Amino acid sequence: MNIVIAGAGIGGLTTALCLARDGHHVTLLERKSEFLELGAGLQCGANAMRVLLSLGLGAALEEYAVAPGAAVFRHGISGAQFHSAELGASYASRYGAPYYHLHRAHLQQVLVDAVRQESSIEIHMNSRVETFKADVNHVRVRAGSLQLEADCLIGADGIRSAVRTQMNPGVAPRKTGNVAWRGVIDVSRLPSDFMPLIATNFVGPGRHMVVYYVDAGQLLNFVGVVENRRSDALDWVSVAPWQELKEDFSGWHPMVQTLIDAVDRHACYRWTLCDLPTMSTWTQGRVALLGDAAHATLPFMASGAALAIEDARVLQRSLAAEPNLPMALKFYQNTRRARAHKVQRDSARVGRLYHLSSAWLQKQLFGGLSIAAQRQARFLAEYDANHTRLVSASD
Repeated sequence: MNIVIAGAGIGGLTTALCLARDGHHVTLLERKSEFLELGAGLQCGANAMRVLLSLGLGAALEEYAVAPGAAVFRHGISGAQFHSAELGASYASRYGAPYYHLHRAHLQQVLVDAVRQESSIEIHMNSRVETFKADVNHVRVRAGSLQLEADCLIGADGIRSAVRTQMNPGVAPRKTGNVAWRGVIDVSRLPSDFMPLIATNFVGPGRHMVVYYVDAGQLLNFVGVVENRRSDALDWVSVAPWQELKEDFSGWHPMVQTLIDAVDRHACYRWTLCDLPTMSTWTQGRVALLGDAAHATLPFMASGAALAIEDARVLQRSLAAEPNLPMALKFYQNTRRARAHKVQRDSARVGRLYHLSSAWLQKQLFGGLSIAAQRQARFLAEYDANHTRLVSASD
């Protein structure tokens, strides 16, 4: 088929690669003029890595990846350790694929390089999908000066999706009252013994800070999430004063102060965190939503990119399994919806746990997390988009 994908982020690129490898012709439409990614680090568990490895991207990703030995949770002020989850070699052995920390730009570049090797994929930059019109046999897409006709349109154009807005104008991003400081720090600007190759999550009243290495250990990634009463009035993303970052984590653990002091004063990026309400329908005839366009979630389970990667494989498998295109898109939706909605709900709950005001209560809850945390880890890591059973419309 001829398939148009709106959006060349991680979800759109992975989908294009899956579909092209299955014999389809793909046109990727990207609104930006070049591939630039803010936001820095992301986490790819076994569920995402199975798909990426099956696409032959393992060696390219390994060049940039960090495989952390553990994820450690500590109180943001005292530094007391609440919980530790083992990763590294034991995780890879348990789930059959590694747990990687990656710079978002590196993952995107690996995908772009692979996509550009596929003669059946066309990429058009500066091409934001504006409208589409679908009938029984075709979808007509307008993106700036481009007028395209295709068999199928996939809206992988993010939380502010134009495709979703036309499909379901009543669903819009919701500001959640949280803002996120994000950035990377060259490790040469930090003490040599700052932190081993693990992920550390400092949690505390109304905020938390996640810290881990990317770029083969050459960069330290940080994400500091803060409940902010003024968030409704803030821009979607902006370069904000470094002093506000410093004030947001005033009095926190010395490790947090050390990394904040090492941040480039002119590159303090602050996002207003939004999500989407759960949607019962992601498809409309020959059009479907994917990734954040369908199920944008808060980042507290580090699963946004992974869900989009899973979506890509299940979509490709659904098109291969069912010759009727609208029905195939329903297969994809029905197979993915419950899992994505659970991550949306659980992410919000995890954020509330991170931000509890009582250190004693946090200690009790994190201390009892061994069973619950293992269950959640299995839920995320054991999912295999390459082989999971497709759910038909009648199931």
